[in-house]
Amino acid sequence: MTLPTHMKGIWLTRHGGPEALEWRDDIAVPSPGPGQALARVLAAGVNNTDINTRIGWYASEVTGATEDVDQEVAAGGHAGAMQFPRIQGGDLCGRVVAVGDGVGPIVGTRITSPINLPRPSDANSMTYIALGSEVDGAFAQYCLVEVADIYDVTASPLSDVEIAAIPCAFGTAENLLTRAGVKAGQKVLITGASGGVGLAAVQLAKLRGAEVTGQTAASKTDIVRAAGAADILERGAAPAKASFDVVIDVVGGDVWPDLIRGLKPGGHYAVSGAIAGPMVNADLREIYLPDITIHGCTYQPDEVFARLVDLMNAGEIKPLISKTYPMQDIAIAQAEFMEKKLPGKLVLIPPQEAI
Repeated sequence: MTLPTHMKGIWLTRHGGPEALEWRDDIAVPSPGPGQALARVLAAGVNNTDINTRIGWYASEVTGATEDVDQEVAAGGHAGAMQFPRIQGGDLCGRVVAVGDGVGPIVGTRITSPINLPRPSDANSMTYIALGSEVDGAFAQYCLVEVADIYDVTASPLSDVEIAAIPCAFGTAENLLTRAGVKAGQKVLITGASGGVGLAAVQLAKLRGAEVTGQTAASKTDIVRAAGAADILERGAAPAKASFDVVIDVVGGDVWPDLIRGLKPGGHYAVSGAIAGPMVNADLREIYLPDITIHGCTYQPDEVFARLVDLMNAGEIKPLISKTYPMQDIAIAQAEFMEKKLPGKLVLIPPQEAI
């Protein structure tokens, strides 16, 4: 198979607004080295983390909600300072078209990858990078990946678009539930329950046998119930005190103290996002006296994503796809994502010229 020398895709040229995204047709197609594979991108999901990276929200000097960021930052990437231009896109569904030395016969395999990628830092510790932040991601026609980071989803009954909606949202959700130790019979509150991560967490918690309450706007109640929520807590409302075993939070903001108070003694709070704002007020007595455990959740062990892939290949999970877009319409897709009117996932489709 003869591969093209150049491809179409999106460069992030700096931190900033949508004008920092540049659609190009002259990006060099990378060549796989030893232990690497080149995948043709079939679909790529839209995530809050891509927007956060674009605007520099991860910089410590940013203290507001995602939608309120209006300042210049130097080190606003997932792991600090970024190299530009960068191809973003942490949600990948692709098909292997070429491999480097030492790689087995996997050309033709449909693959996906977690967004957070482990890298040994020394003999006793691990560091992590993010697909689409520290290395180029899926917002282009081709994506270069380490073979050790990819998973075979050829057997999954899910479509390419559905596969592309899973890695970040479902990977984050499964990690939150794992870290919090969610099990059958527990009462679990999930904030932001109509979003990508929230809906995934509802679905996965239900699979574990938990009794799920989803916090969402009244207009999205039916969608959250359909994903597996037994009860609904209206967006912005405070849960009853000491009523949940676990709180899964992707929102943060002013409601945070009420979420802590909503936990039973010995309860677990797990967080992986703060779209409503990262700065919260805490009464430490409300944490240590009832013996509350707090989990900050970003990086997931290999076994967490592997378990998710098993569910994909068995057809036991299914993301809600609200809309797809041509990849060059990323600014429109991200604007509609931030409006929060569409539940579930939005997905970009790159040009699929024959090769």
